[in-house]
Amino acid sequence: MTLSALPTPALLIEQSRLQANLTAMQAQADANDVALRPHTKTHKSVALANEQRNRGAEGLTVATVKEAETFIDAGFDDVRVAYPVTGRNKHERLRALRPDSKISFTVDTVAGADQASAVYAEADIPVDVLIEVDVGHGRCGVHWADDAAAVTLARRIASLPGLHLAGILTHAGQAYSGPSNGETEADALRRASRQERDRMLSVASALAETDGVDVTPDNFEISVGSTPSMAAFTNATRDGFRVTEIRPGNYVMHDAMQVALGAATLGDCALTVRTTVVSTQQKPDGTAHAFVDAGKKVFTTDTGYGTEGHGIALADAAQMRPHPNLHVDHLSEEHGWLTMTGDADLTVGDRLRIVPNHACVTVATQDTLHVVDGPSVVDRWSVDARGG
Repeated sequence: MTLSALPTPALLIEQSRLQANLTAMQAQADANDVALRPHTKTHKSVALANEQRNRGAEGLTVATVKEAETFIDAGFDDVRVAYPVTGRNKHERLRALRPDSKISFTVDTVAGADQASAVYAEADIPVDVLIEVDVGHGRCGVHWADDAAAVTLARRIASLPGLHLAGILTHAGQAYSGPSNGETEADALRRASRQERDRMLSVASALAETDGVDVTPDNFEISVGSTPSMAAFTNATRDGFRVTEIRPGNYVMHDAMQVALGAATLGDCALTVRTTVVSTQQKPDGTAHAFVDAGKKVFTTDTGYGTEGHGIALADAAQMRPHPNLHVDHLSEEHGWLTMTGDADLTVGDRLRIVPNHACVTVATQDTLHVVDGPSVVDRWSVDARGG
Protein backbone atom coordinates (compact mmCIF):
# COMPACT_ATOMS: atom_id res chain seq x y z
CA MET A 1 0.00 0.00 0.00
CA THR A 2 1.15 3.53 -0.68
CA LEU A 3 0.70 6.45 1.68
CA SER A 4 -1.69 8.07 -0.77
CA ALA A 5 -4.16 5.21 -0.23
CA LEU A 6 -4.02 5.40 3.57
CA PRO A 7 -7.05 6.99 5.28
CA THR A 8 -6.34 9.79 7.73
CA PRO A 9 -5.66 10.48 10.48
CA ALA A 10 -2.97 7.82 10.61
CA LEU A 11 0.08 7.21 12.78
CA LEU A 12 3.20 6.56 10.73
CA ILE A 13 6.47 5.10 11.95
CA GLU A 14 9.41 5.59 9.61
CA GLN A 15 11.12 2.22 9.61
CA SER A 16 14.72 3.42 9.22
CA ARG A 17 14.44 5.97 12.04
CA LEU A 18 12.84 3.44 14.36
CA GLN A 19 15.61 0.93 13.70
CA ALA A 20 18.27 3.56 14.32
CA ASN A 21 16.65 4.56 17.64
CA LEU A 22 16.39 0.95 18.80
CA THR A 23 19.99 0.22 17.89
CA ALA A 24 21.35 3.38 19.52
CA MET A 25 19.70 2.79 22.91
CA GLN A 26 20.72 -0.86 23.03
CA ALA A 27 24.30 0.19 22.25
CA GLN A 28 24.20 2.73 25.08
CA ALA A 29 22.96 0.08 27.51
CA ASP A 30 25.70 -2.32 26.43
CA ALA A 31 28.39 0.36 26.71
CA ASN A 32 27.33 1.12 30.30
CA ASP A 33 26.95 -2.55 31.30
CA VAL A 34 23.29 -2.21 32.20
CA ALA A 35 20.21 -4.13 31.17
CA LEU A 36 17.80 -2.31 28.87
CA ARG A 37 14.27 -2.90 30.14
CA PRO A 38 12.30 -0.62 27.80
CA HIS A 39 9.08 0.99 28.92
CA THR A 40 6.31 -0.21 26.63
CA LYS A 41 3.77 2.43 27.64
CA THR A 42 5.15 4.47 24.73
CA HIS A 43 4.08 2.03 22.03
CA LYS A 44 1.86 -0.64 23.67
CA SER A 45 2.71 -2.87 20.70
CA VAL A 46 3.73 -6.53 20.86
CA ALA A 47 5.38 -6.24 17.45
CA LEU A 48 7.54 -3.33 18.55
CA ALA A 49 8.40 -5.02 21.85
CA ASN A 50 9.63 -7.99 19.84
CA GLU A 51 11.88 -5.62 17.88
CA GLN A 52 13.34 -4.41 21.19
CA ARG A 53 13.83 -7.95 22.51
CA ASN A 54 15.47 -9.06 19.28
CA ARG A 55 18.09 -6.35 19.73
CA GLY A 56 18.94 -7.38 23.29
CA ALA A 57 16.37 -5.87 25.65
CA GLU A 58 16.13 -7.84 28.90
CA GLY A 59 12.56 -7.85 30.14
CA LEU A 60 9.91 -5.17 29.72
CA THR A 61 8.60 -2.29 31.77
CA VAL A 62 4.86 -1.57 31.86
CA ALA A 63 2.65 0.98 33.58
CA THR A 64 -0.58 -0.98 33.98
CA VAL A 65 -1.80 -4.46 34.78
CA LYS A 66 -3.46 -4.58 31.35
CA GLU A 67 -0.09 -3.95 29.73
CA ALA A 68 1.46 -6.73 31.83
CA GLU A 69 -1.29 -9.15 30.83
CA THR A 70 -0.97 -8.26 27.15
CA PHE A 71 2.78 -8.76 26.91
CA ILE A 72 2.85 -11.91 29.02
CA ASP A 73 0.06 -13.40 26.89
CA ALA A 74 2.34 -12.64 23.92
CA GLY A 75 5.19 -14.66 25.44
CA PHE A 76 7.28 -12.15 27.39
CA ASP A 77 8.52 -13.70 30.60
CA ASP A 78 9.99 -10.86 32.68
CA VAL A 79 7.70 -7.88 33.24
CA ARG A 80 8.16 -5.03 35.71
CA VAL A 81 5.27 -2.73 36.62
CA ALA A 82 6.96 0.62 37.25
CA TYR A 83 4.00 1.90 39.19
CA PRO A 84 2.90 1.63 42.84
CA VAL A 85 0.30 -1.10 42.35
CA THR A 86 -2.56 -0.88 44.84
CA GLY A 87 -5.87 -2.69 45.25
CA ARG A 88 -6.53 -6.37 45.75
CA ASN A 89 -8.02 -6.86 42.29
CA LYS A 90 -4.90 -5.59 40.51
CA HIS A 91 -2.59 -7.64 42.69
CA GLU A 92 -4.66 -10.77 42.10
CA ARG A 93 -4.46 -10.18 38.35
CA LEU A 94 -0.68 -9.87 38.62
CA ARG A 95 -0.44 -12.94 40.83
CA ALA A 96 -2.33 -14.93 38.20
CA LEU A 97 0.41 -14.09 35.69
CA ARG A 98 3.29 -15.43 37.79
CA PRO A 99 3.24 -19.01 36.44
CA ASP A 100 4.04 -17.59 32.99
CA SER A 101 6.39 -14.72 33.83
CA LYS A 102 8.63 -13.17 36.44
CA ILE A 103 6.58 -10.29 37.83
CA SER A 104 7.82 -7.32 39.84
CA PHE A 105 6.32 -3.98 40.85
CA THR A 106 7.00 -0.94 43.00
CA VAL A 107 5.76 0.30 46.35
CA ASP A 108 6.48 3.61 48.02
CA THR A 109 4.45 3.40 51.23
CA VAL A 110 4.07 0.99 54.12
CA ALA A 111 0.36 0.79 53.31
CA GLY A 112 1.17 -0.26 49.75
CA ALA A 113 3.54 -2.95 50.99
CA ASP A 114 0.92 -4.26 53.44
CA GLN A 115 -1.70 -4.46 50.66
CA ALA A 116 0.68 -6.43 48.46
CA SER A 117 1.64 -8.83 51.22
CA ALA A 118 -2.01 -9.63 51.86
CA VAL A 119 -2.24 -11.09 48.34
CA TYR A 120 1.17 -12.75 48.00
CA ALA A 121 1.65 -14.03 51.57
CA GLU A 122 0.74 -17.61 50.68
CA ALA A 123 2.84 -17.72 47.51
CA ASP A 124 5.50 -20.43 47.29
CA ILE A 125 8.00 -17.87 46.01
CA PRO A 126 7.94 -14.25 47.26
CA VAL A 127 7.23 -11.61 44.64
CA ASP A 128 9.95 -9.07 43.78
CA VAL A 129 9.22 -5.57 45.03
CA LEU A 130 11.21 -2.41 44.34
CA ILE A 131 11.00 0.75 46.42
CA GLU A 132 10.14 3.74 44.27
CA VAL A 133 12.44 6.68 44.98
CA ASP A 134 11.82 10.35 44.22
CA VAL A 135 15.10 11.78 42.91
CA GLY A 136 13.68 15.22 42.19
CA HIS A 137 10.51 14.90 40.12
CA GLY A 138 8.26 15.35 43.15
CA ARG A 139 5.70 12.72 42.19
CA CYS A 140 5.56 9.30 43.87
CA GLY A 141 8.40 7.75 45.79
CA VAL A 142 10.40 7.97 49.01
CA HIS A 143 12.50 11.12 48.85
CA TRP A 144 16.10 10.27 48.03
CA ALA A 145 17.47 12.32 50.95
CA ASP A 146 15.11 10.85 53.54
CA ASP A 147 17.17 7.87 54.69
CA ALA A 148 14.85 7.21 57.62
CA ALA A 149 11.81 6.81 55.37
CA ALA A 150 13.70 4.51 52.99
CA VAL A 151 14.98 2.40 55.87
CA THR A 152 11.53 2.15 57.44
CA LEU A 153 9.96 0.99 54.20
CA ALA A 154 12.78 -1.43 53.41
CA ARG A 155 12.51 -3.05 56.84
CA ARG A 156 8.75 -3.32 56.47
CA ILE A 157 9.01 -5.03 53.08
CA ALA A 158 11.70 -7.40 54.38
CA SER A 159 9.48 -8.38 57.31
CA LEU A 160 6.32 -9.08 55.31
CA PRO A 161 5.43 -12.57 54.04
CA GLY A 162 5.26 -12.98 50.29
CA LEU A 163 7.50 -10.00 49.44
CA HIS A 164 11.15 -9.85 48.45
CA LEU A 165 12.97 -6.51 48.39
CA ALA A 166 14.66 -6.69 45.00
CA GLY A 167 15.87 -3.13 44.58
CA ILE A 168 15.01 0.52 44.06
CA LEU A 169 13.50 2.27 41.05
CA THR A 170 13.05 5.87 39.95
CA HIS A 171 11.86 8.09 37.12
CA ALA A 172 13.78 11.34 36.67
CA GLY A 173 10.80 13.30 35.43
CA GLN A 174 12.60 16.53 36.29
CA ALA A 175 14.63 15.97 33.13
CA TYR A 176 11.58 17.26 31.24
CA SER A 177 11.80 20.68 32.93
CA GLY A 178 14.63 21.92 30.73
CA PRO A 179 17.45 24.31 31.63
CA SER A 180 17.59 26.62 34.63
CA ASN A 181 20.03 29.23 35.93
CA GLY A 182 21.69 29.86 32.60
CA GLU A 183 22.18 26.21 31.66
CA THR A 184 22.17 24.98 28.09
CA GLU A 185 19.87 22.13 27.14
CA ALA A 186 22.87 19.78 27.19
CA ASP A 187 23.86 21.04 30.66
CA ALA A 188 20.33 20.37 31.94
CA LEU A 189 20.29 16.81 30.61
CA ARG A 190 23.66 16.06 32.19
CA ARG A 191 22.51 17.50 35.53
CA ALA A 192 19.29 15.47 35.56
CA SER A 193 21.11 12.30 34.58
CA ARG A 194 23.78 12.71 37.27
CA GLN A 195 21.13 13.44 39.89
CA GLU A 196 19.18 10.35 38.94
CA ARG A 197 22.21 8.09 39.10
CA ASP A 198 24.00 9.55 42.13
CA ARG A 199 20.91 9.93 44.29
CA MET A 200 19.92 6.32 43.65
CA LEU A 201 23.41 5.12 44.55
CA SER A 202 23.16 7.14 47.75
CA VAL A 203 19.91 5.41 48.73
CA ALA A 204 21.39 1.99 47.98
CA SER A 205 24.40 2.75 50.16
CA ALA A 206 22.16 3.82 53.03
CA LEU A 207 20.08 0.65 52.80
CA ALA A 208 23.20 -1.50 52.75
CA GLU A 209 23.96 -0.25 56.26
CA THR A 210 20.50 -1.14 57.57
CA ASP A 211 20.10 -4.02 60.02
CA GLY A 212 17.46 -6.52 59.05
CA VAL A 213 17.66 -5.78 55.32
CA ASP A 214 19.72 -7.94 52.96
CA VAL A 215 21.13 -5.35 50.55
CA THR A 216 24.47 -5.93 48.83
CA PRO A 217 25.77 -4.89 45.40
CA ASP A 218 25.39 -8.48 44.21
CA ASN A 219 21.72 -8.88 45.06
CA PHE A 220 20.21 -5.40 44.65
CA GLU A 221 18.77 -3.84 41.51
CA ILE A 222 19.07 -0.11 40.81
CA SER A 223 16.66 0.86 38.05
CA VAL A 224 16.65 4.31 36.40
CA GLY A 225 15.52 5.80 33.19
CA SER A 226 13.73 8.49 31.32
CA THR A 227 14.49 9.17 27.68
CA PRO A 228 15.95 12.65 28.28
CA SER A 229 18.12 11.55 31.21
CA MET A 230 19.37 8.63 29.11
CA ALA A 231 20.63 11.13 26.54
CA ALA A 232 23.44 11.94 29.00
CA PHE A 233 23.67 8.71 31.00
CA THR A 234 26.97 7.23 32.12
CA ASN A 235 27.23 4.60 34.81
CA ALA A 236 29.30 4.94 37.98
CA THR A 237 30.05 3.04 41.18
CA ARG A 238 29.52 3.96 44.82
CA ASP A 239 30.28 1.56 47.66
CA GLY A 240 30.20 -1.24 45.10
CA PHE A 241 26.73 -0.33 43.80
CA ARG A 242 26.08 0.47 40.15
CA VAL A 243 22.97 1.18 38.13
CA THR A 244 21.80 -2.23 36.91
CA GLU A 245 19.08 -1.33 34.40
CA ILE A 246 17.67 1.54 32.37
CA ARG A 247 13.99 1.90 31.40
CA PRO A 248 13.53 4.56 28.71
CA GLY A 249 10.36 4.38 26.63
CA ASN A 250 9.95 7.39 24.39
CA TYR A 251 13.30 6.80 22.65
CA VAL A 252 11.76 4.38 20.17
CA MET A 253 9.93 7.24 18.46
CA HIS A 254 10.99 10.55 20.05
CA ASP A 255 8.74 13.60 19.67
CA ALA A 256 8.69 17.40 19.73
CA MET A 257 9.35 17.47 23.49
CA GLN A 258 12.55 15.43 23.12
CA VAL A 259 13.69 17.73 20.31
CA ALA A 260 13.10 20.84 22.43
CA LEU A 261 15.00 19.31 25.36
CA GLY A 262 17.97 18.46 23.16
CA ALA A 263 17.56 14.72 23.76
CA ALA A 264 16.92 14.10 20.05
CA THR A 265 16.92 15.86 16.72
CA LEU A 266 13.91 16.22 14.50
CA GLY A 267 15.59 13.71 12.22
CA ASP A 268 15.41 11.14 15.02
CA CYS A 269 11.62 11.37 15.28
CA ALA A 270 10.17 8.16 13.86
CA LEU A 271 6.51 8.95 14.61
CA THR A 272 4.43 11.39 12.59
CA VAL A 273 0.69 11.87 12.20
CA ARG A 274 -0.58 12.00 8.63
CA THR A 275 -3.63 14.19 8.41
CA THR A 276 -5.90 15.86 5.86
CA VAL A 277 -6.97 19.48 5.52
CA VAL A 278 -10.77 19.56 5.87
CA SER A 279 -11.31 23.32 5.80
CA THR A 280 -9.50 26.61 5.19
CA GLN A 281 -10.77 29.94 6.44
CA GLN A 282 -9.74 33.59 6.23
CA LYS A 283 -10.73 35.15 9.55
CA PRO A 284 -11.95 38.75 10.01
CA ASP A 285 -8.67 39.71 11.64
CA GLY A 286 -6.85 38.75 8.44
CA THR A 287 -5.29 35.52 9.66
CA ALA A 288 -5.46 32.44 7.48
CA HIS A 289 -6.23 29.07 9.05
CA ALA A 290 -6.32 25.47 7.95
CA PHE A 291 -8.17 22.80 9.89
CA VAL A 292 -7.11 19.16 9.79
CA ASP A 293 -8.80 15.90 10.78
CA ALA A 294 -6.61 15.25 13.82
CA GLY A 295 -7.40 17.00 17.09
CA LYS A 296 -7.22 16.20 20.79
CA LYS A 297 -8.27 12.61 20.15
CA VAL A 298 -5.12 12.06 18.10
CA PHE A 299 -2.62 14.61 19.34
CA THR A 300 -2.15 15.50 22.97
CA THR A 301 -2.65 18.88 24.54
CA ASP A 302 0.60 18.28 26.43
CA THR A 303 3.18 21.00 26.09
CA GLY A 304 6.60 21.26 27.64
CA TYR A 305 9.85 23.15 27.72
CA GLY A 306 10.62 24.69 24.34
CA THR A 307 7.54 23.40 22.50
CA GLU A 308 5.45 25.74 20.38
CA GLY A 309 1.82 24.82 19.98
CA HIS A 310 0.79 21.17 19.74
CA GLY A 311 3.24 19.69 17.28
CA ILE A 312 5.66 20.42 14.44
CA ALA A 313 4.14 20.62 10.96
CA LEU A 314 6.57 19.38 8.33
CA ALA A 315 7.30 20.95 4.97
CA ASP A 316 9.30 17.90 3.92
CA ALA A 317 8.71 14.62 5.76
CA ALA A 318 11.52 12.81 3.95
CA GLN A 319 14.06 15.35 5.19
CA MET A 320 12.16 16.07 8.42
CA ARG A 321 12.18 19.77 7.60
CA PRO A 322 9.70 21.86 9.62
CA HIS A 323 7.42 24.27 7.80
CA PRO A 324 8.32 27.77 9.03
CA ASN A 325 4.88 29.17 8.26
CA LEU A 326 2.54 26.48 9.58
CA HIS A 327 1.79 26.50 13.30
CA VAL A 328 -0.40 23.98 15.17
CA ASP A 329 -1.93 26.54 17.49
CA HIS A 330 -5.02 24.90 18.91
CA LEU A 331 -6.85 21.58 19.18
CA SER A 332 -10.49 20.72 19.55
CA GLU A 333 -11.72 17.14 19.79
CA GLU A 334 -11.70 16.31 16.08
CA HIS A 335 -9.83 19.29 14.60
CA GLY A 336 -6.28 20.55 14.58
CA TRP A 337 -6.14 24.32 14.07
CA LEU A 338 -3.21 25.58 12.00
CA THR A 339 -2.30 29.20 11.40
CA MET A 340 -0.84 29.89 7.95
CA THR A 341 1.57 32.74 7.37
CA GLY A 342 3.99 33.69 4.60
CA ASP A 343 4.01 31.17 1.76
CA ALA A 344 1.85 28.59 3.53
CA ASP A 345 -1.14 27.96 1.29
CA LEU A 346 -2.96 24.75 2.16
CA THR A 347 -6.18 23.81 0.40
CA VAL A 348 -8.94 21.36 1.26
CA GLY A 349 -7.77 17.78 0.64
CA ASP A 350 -4.07 18.49 1.12
CA ARG A 351 -2.21 15.97 3.26
CA LEU A 352 0.57 16.84 5.67
CA ARG A 353 2.57 15.20 8.44
CA ILE A 354 2.95 16.53 11.96
CA VAL A 355 5.37 15.44 14.71
CA PRO A 356 3.34 15.27 17.94
CA ASN A 357 4.53 16.89 21.16
CA HIS A 358 4.14 13.68 23.16
CA ALA A 359 4.35 10.38 21.29
CA CYS A 360 3.24 8.20 24.21
CA VAL A 361 -0.17 9.86 24.55
CA THR A 362 -0.70 10.02 20.79
CA VAL A 363 -0.14 6.28 20.39
CA ALA A 364 -2.45 5.48 23.30
CA THR A 365 -5.37 7.04 21.39
CA GLN A 366 -5.04 4.87 18.28
CA ASP A 367 -5.45 1.24 17.22
CA THR A 368 -2.76 0.93 14.56
CA LEU A 369 0.82 1.97 13.83
CA HIS A 370 1.64 2.06 10.11
CA VAL A 371 5.29 1.25 9.43
CA VAL A 372 6.47 3.16 6.39
CA ASP A 373 9.52 3.21 4.16
CA GLY A 374 9.36 6.46 2.23
CA PRO A 375 6.09 6.45 0.26
CA SER A 376 5.26 2.79 1.02
CA VAL A 377 3.39 1.25 3.95
CA VAL A 378 5.42 -1.88 4.67
CA ASP A 379 3.69 -3.17 7.83
CA ARG A 380 0.86 -2.53 10.27
CA TRP A 381 1.31 -3.06 13.99
CA SER A 382 -1.61 -3.12 16.38
CA VAL A 383 -1.56 -1.04 19.54
CA ASP A 384 -2.30 -4.06 21.68
CA ALA A 385 -2.20 -2.88 25.29
CA ARG A 386 -4.64 0.02 25.42
CA GLY A 387 -6.83 0.34 28.52
CA GLY A 388 -6.16 -0.51 32.16
